[in-house]
Amino acid sequence: MIVNGQERKFKEGITVLELLNDLKIEPTHVAVEVDLDIVDKDKFEVTKLDSSSKVEIIRFVGGG
Repeated sequence: MIVNGQERKFKEGITVLELLNDLKIEPTHVAVEVDLDIVDKDKFEVTKLDSSSKVEIIRFVGGG
């Protein structure tokens, strides 16, 4: 699986939410794209990934 441009190993069938938890990323503060499709936050728990998935995680950063 490719996560933010880096090849990573995760169990087959991991969900987006499980991936975020494994990476210690708060799901409420990110947008996730899987294979060029944005995943709705309410689908993080059911969207499964596999070894060919390309995932982009975009973090929201506040500032002024």
